[in-house]
Amino acid sequence: MPSYTLDTNVVIYFLKQEQTAVHFFEETAKSFSPLFISTITELELWSYPGMSEDDEQKIEELLRIFAIMVPDSRIARVGGLLRRQYGIKTPDAVIAATALVTGTTLVTRNVRDFARIADLSLRAL
Repeated sequence: MPSYTLDTNVVIYFLKQEQTAVHFFEETAKSFSPLFISTITELELWSYPGMSEDDEQKIEELLRIFAIMVPDSRIARVGGLLRRQYGIKTPDAVIAATALVTGTTLVTRNVRDFARIADLSLRAL
């Protein structure tokens, strides 16, 4: 069974009910595929400008389905290496490191941001 780490954009598109993202979530629910996010994604979700109370409720409900990974020393070291080697932004480095450390496929709309990272399994959404 595949397992996935989700980039923030995937979660945002799901919350906006974009069909590709909704289909992905339906597909993973049917297959009971584990879903991971980094606390970086959680932070990015809560910082969405102009968030309504309804948006807050949707985020709260959605967060219950994820294994939320707190960046520990392993993730920090891998993320630092990725940032140094590939020059990616810190949030992207932490999200990619989370996927590498958990052995999951990173699902993102921004494949080109991560495509150069060796050994990172990617799925475009």
